[in-house]
Amino acid sequence: MIPEESTPLWPFLVYAVAVVGLVISMIALSAVLGQRHRDKATGDPYESGIISTGTARVRLSVHFYLVAMLFVIFDLEAVFIFAWAIGARALGWPGYLGVVVFIMILTVALVYEWRQGALEWRTGSQVRSGNNRARQGVR
Repeated sequence: MIPEESTPLWPFLVYAVAVVGLVISMIALSAVLGQRHRDKATGDPYESGIISTGTARVRLSVHFYLVAMLFVIFDLEAVFIFAWAIGARALGWPGYLGVVVFIMILTVALVYEWRQGALEWRTGSQVRSGNNRARQGVR
């Protein structure tokens, strides 16, 4: 019968008590020693020293979110390609062919999105008026 080795838990418990004690003491010292401001502007939100104006509920175009999603998708795919680059030698030719197919699919998807106008920021009426101006030779 093999004797079981048990790991003592007392170091973990000492560490946990020390962390909790440190957190409680920091919060208590902050409450006791911290300054109290009752000025009118104390509760006003600001960012980077600039007082905010207007509402936080700004309506953004759908195109903004579409471009943001495309960025996230292609950014994650760049991570996959980077991971392939790290293991390229170990993967050999099958890994190379796999990443080539992956990049081709990405290229086809990007061309499709481009053709559908997903990367176009102008509205339909702006595109039509731009086409009319181009036909008339106006810039």
